[in-house]
Amino acid sequence: MNKLFISHPIYQARILFTFILMMLVACEKDSSQVPPPEQPAPQVTVATPLINDVTDWDEFTGRLYAVESVEIRPRVSGYLQSIYFEEGSLVKAGDLLYVIDPRPYQAILDQAKSELTRAKAALELAENDLTRAEKLYKSRAISEEELDSRGSQKRAAIAAVESTMATITAAELNVEFTHIKAPVSGRISRTRVTKGNLVTGGDFDSSLLTTIVSLDPIYVYFTADEHSVLHYTRMDMAGTRKSSRMTPNPVLLRLADEDEYTHKGQMDFVDNQIDLATGTMRCRAILENPGFLLVPGMFVDVKLLGEGPYEALLIPDSAISVDQTIRFVYVLDENDTVERRQIKTGNMQDGLRVIRSGLKKEDRIVINGIQRVRAGMKVLPETSTIEISVNEQG
Repeated sequence: MNKLFISHPIYQARILFTFILMMLVACEKDSSQVPPPEQPAPQVTVATPLINDVTDWDEFTGRLYAVESVEIRPRVSGYLQSIYFEEGSLVKAGDLLYVIDPRPYQAILDQAKSELTRAKAALELAENDLTRAEKLYKSRAISEEELDSRGSQKRAAIAAVESTMATITAAELNVEFTHIKAPVSGRISRTRVTKGNLVTGGDFDSSLLTTIVSLDPIYVYFTADEHSVLHYTRMDMAGTRKSSRMTPNPVLLRLADEDEYTHKGQMDFVDNQIDLATGTMRCRAILENPGFLLVPGMFVDVKLLGEGPYEALLIPDSAISVDQTIRFVYVLDENDTVERRQIKTGNMQDGLRVIRSGLKKEDRIVINGIQRVRAGMKVLPETSTIEISVNEQG
């Protein structure tokens, strides 16, 4: 009975499984007693920070605006007779743009001139009558009341002449206003009204004919946040950088298709308060634009002079690690042991990052191989130097 039970296949499989399990446990115990091989210290490249004089330029996004932007509207009403410009072309101040049919206004002017002739004749008659009345009054041929009447007639005639002259001046202006000229130089837009249409003049609800924007010079507007405003104000108070309110601090511009900031200008306006809706302050710079490359309405990248020149420590951006909001680098001590050092960074300068605080000029920083190290680890350092590339300098 026992012999049959032992020879059963299921029982034999259980015995074999138990034997294998015992062998594996024994092997694991033996292997746990053998210490793992020591990992060699990783090789890294280290360098001390580069020391250089730098100037900070703060970056903003701006938009270009014309210094002068004019809506061309008629001062008198009438039918548009002629158009004397090409849409989208450059015009100069004083160029003739439109002519409104001047005939009705010319007729009013001619009528006023004829009224002036009549008024002058009436004045001449009144003067002669007064002169004769004065002689007759001396000989007591007329009464004093008659003399006063003749004097009153002369004064009325003088007033009529002056009134008619004022009417002529107004009529001459209306005739002049039928010829609409460019008030500023710049680029003109399309015409909103074509020949033969009635246009309405005056101070209210006048017809918009076209617009002109000046091109040279040109404004760039941008906004600075509250932190930047405080930073500039404190530098002005400390005497390290003058406020742009009183000093034309330099600015640099870069267009959407450009890599370098090649356009130069200067600050000429800072607003008087923080915008309550955006928490920013509006600023403006002015630039020369002789080739008309800069066009009102374009978005541009703006650099404003920040701080400097001052001596700063610079390291590659690739040597900086980020843990949530904390920036840090790996630094070696005298025993080549890695230490994590928290830093405060500044702007980029010539392809390198300015270090505001956290490093000393003699610190050895891991600039290559930071993925293989952690704090407290010993490493095999290879010394290198940090340099500014020729392309970045150019």
